[in-house]
Amino acid sequence: MAGAITAHLSREASKRPKHITEAWPVQAVLIGIAVLFLGLVVLLPLVFVFVEAFKKGWDVYAAALSDPDALAALRMTLTTALIAVPLNTAFGIAAAWAITKFRFRGKNALITLIDLPFSISPVISGLVFVLLFGAQGYFGPWLDDRGIQIVFALPGIVLATVFVTVPFVARELIPLMQAQGVSEEEAAASLGARGWQIFWRVTLPNIKWGLLYGIVLCNARAMGEFGAVSVVSGHIRGETNTLPLHIEILYNEYQFSAAFAVSSLLVMLAVLTLIAKSVVEWRSSKKA
Repeated sequence: MAGAITAHLSREASKRPKHITEAWPVQAVLIGIAVLFLGLVVLLPLVFVFVEAFKKGWDVYAAALSDPDALAALRMTLTTALIAVPLNTAFGIAAAWAITKFRFRGKNALITLIDLPFSISPVISGLVFVLLFGAQGYFGPWLDDRGIQIVFALPGIVLATVFVTVPFVARELIPLMQAQGVSEEEAAASLGARGWQIFWRVTLPNIKWGLLYGIVLCNARAMGEFGAVSVVSGHIRGETNTLPLHIEILYNEYQFSAAFAVSSLLVMLAVLTLIAKSVVEWRSSKKA
């Protein structure tokens, strides 16, 4: 069936008038503009990050990366991502499953809440957590009496990161699961399968590449988040700084080589994330 559909679409495409497809000079100009723009705005600045990082030699570069504060910032960044990404993955799957498979009141409101972090400044989201859990916040005195610290500690950084990365997994899965419909789940239910059996054997295999894509995007944002984390972290060296915050401190102290060296580490983490994203897209296109 799939092969017949593909063949039919190919035949229909061959019958289209030639004027629908732009002439090759127009294609070349558009491609050239896109490549030139990305080269100047994206690629060239990233290249200069590495140029500046190695400007004073390998010894200075290695010393900046092996600095205890830089290693602590790297650990904080990875720890935050390791906590925030699984939380948002679990939420994204549950929310997408509920929105696409069930009918209930308030569905549009739930979708709006999921999209809310996209429209709110990360700085504001950080301030919200300070207002709630800070020393002078609504729950601050109660937490302080019990020796629980949220703001200026790992829990606050994780909460802020979770907030800004909430939409990524859910928003990747919702349109995918809506397009797939519920026919396969209904067929499995009619054959006697239970809820978890349907999820593990029917739903999850159908969404696995979209799920991985959402996880990759969520992880990329979690590691690079600055605004919300900057508000709730307190900028405590060696304790609550993440890599973006550590880079800011080094730059403000005119340690430019060290700042660019740590920046190059963050760029390499981003490149690894993009490679994972490309692999997921390639595998997804092969499965399509």
